[in-house]
Amino acid sequence: MPEHAPGPGTDLLPYQYVVMRCVPRVEREEFVNVGVVIYSQAADLLQAAWHVDTDRVRALFPDLDVTRLCDALGFVEGVCAGDDRAGAAATQSLGQRFGFLKAPRSTVLQPGPVHGGLTVDPRAELERLVERLVR
Repeated sequence: MPEHAPGPGTDLLPYQYVVMRCVPRVEREEFVNVGVVIYSQAADLLQAAWHVDTDRVRALFPDLDVTRLCDALGFVEGVCAGDDRAGAAATQSLGQRFGFLKAPRSTVLQPGPVHGGLTVDPRAELERLVERLVR
């Protein structure tokens, strides 16, 4: 549920989100949250926002190539935006793109579980989630 109560006549929009995690060594089950992808069919929105605290990531995973991590997060943004450089996944519907991004994978960048909620402004909710869960 959103932190702020909606005003009269304000419609709440359902959304789903996943937290993107940096998981350099899958077998250790250690990760650092580095981004969020939000999807709201009602708002016709699929958007990603991310922040990599390089010092924090390197303190936990000194051998990690942070540039490659940022490139992977840029790819996620491209899929959300429908950017041709993101390949075939970016040409699908918003719902299919979200399905692609939330699917488990065995790479350094992995999505966490899907969560959902209601908000009057999905874009503002994305920023709130990044601030709360990533920064």
